[in-house]
Amino acid sequence: MKNVTLVLGASQNPDRYANRAIHSLRKNNKEVVAVGLRIGTVMDVEIVTGTPAFKNIDTVTLYLNPQRQKEYYDYIISLQPRRVIFNPGTENMELMKLLRQQQIETEVACTLVLLSTNQY
Repeated sequence: MKNVTLVLGASQNPDRYANRAIHSLRKNNKEVVAVGLRIGTVMDVEIVTGTPAFKNIDTVTLYLNPQRQKEYYDYIISLQPRRVIFNPGTENMELMKLLRQQQIETEVACTLVLLSTNQY
């Protein structure tokens, strides 16, 4: 069963929304893995770099601007998540189209809002 959320664009900086998302996901008892530009840790979640072969990814929540997303297109598709959440500022019609062609749901939303309103 797929039940893991990948935070793509993770950061140790507590001012970043990706960092806040990791905190909120963990507080809501969600299993989280994270990929960022730098190795680090947020709560009990290790931030790794590159394109690790994670298993059972249900949701990818994006915290990368559209230009930075391009290098991850094939990676995201290879994970075969159920959905990809495009947080504010990450909206990308090109990637959305590619994902939909692979029957991967796309959602333009804020992960923090979804969690706080029990819609995640």
